[in-house]
Amino acid sequence: MSKGYIAIDWGSTNLRAWLYLNGELIDSRQSEAGVTRLNGRTAEQVFREVVAPWQQHDVPVIMAGMVGSNAGWMTVPYLPCPTRLTDLAGRLTRVEQAAPLAAWIIPGISIISGDNCNVMRGEETQLLGAYRSQPASLYLMPGTHCKWVRINHGVIDDFRTIMTGELHHLLMKQSLVGVGLSEQLPNPDVFRQGMEQGFKENHILRCLFETRAAHVLGQLDKSAVGEWLSGLLIGNEVAQMQRGWSIGDGETVTVIGNPSLAARYRLALSYAGLNDRLLDGDASFQAGIRSIVNELAR
Repeated sequence: MSKGYIAIDWGSTNLRAWLYLNGELIDSRQSEAGVTRLNGRTAEQVFREVVAPWQQHDVPVIMAGMVGSNAGWMTVPYLPCPTRLTDLAGRLTRVEQAAPLAAWIIPGISIISGDNCNVMRGEETQLLGAYRSQPASLYLMPGTHCKWVRINHGVIDDFRTIMTGELHHLLMKQSLVGVGLSEQLPNPDVFRQGMEQGFKENHILRCLFETRAAHVLGQLDKSAVGEWLSGLLIGNEVAQMQRGWSIGDGETVTVIGNPSLAARYRLALSYAGLNDRLLDGDASFQAGIRSIVNELAR
């Protein structure tokens, strides 16, 4: 695969693709045709539309994300934990419908234990790239479904999924909490106040209706409800994971993701007495794909 490859990050709501030739990024494309937004098209049709401008290069395609789920193009089996990150390259699934291009999907990772039943798709590729550049034992991946991951010498031992981002969206857009609000504006002070409350709170469900009551009674600016709720949820998430995973004071958490969202989590980690370092999510994904391509080229 030394002449080049196409990398595709195909999630639920978006698709992003990159063309690499001779080790250089040549072009990229982005589409809102995630696997839940195909709008009557098949995954194969979307795939061919995306790669059509690059097909003449005749390079292989490596895909990750929800494209390999039961809601995607084809179901790719999960690798069960404990899973060594370097095992990913040897467990790709060939997509025969992509011919004449050679295309593969990276497997997701699952865990079934006494108190944890979990899956990930796409994050494993970011983790591979992140571990190659910054080996660590604890990773945090903010997003719609935030992932906390424990790694021991390159082996994923445990991970948890916290639906903080999705819960915030649902509460603001589809629940009584968000009814009657004005335009939401940035407000770092209110975010921090909500975050501090989240750290104190053991009964987060009780706080959700109180958020509505606070703006109805004039105790919380209607333009800052989203900031308060974000702080409340993120603060409580970090506090619960710190306690549940016995994360000690001064331990370093490596955050992988978008810098603006990561900044909120980094503030909460600092408040919890934890150290952190930030890795860009896109760069980590690209490094993970590149690592797999290099393994296949051997």
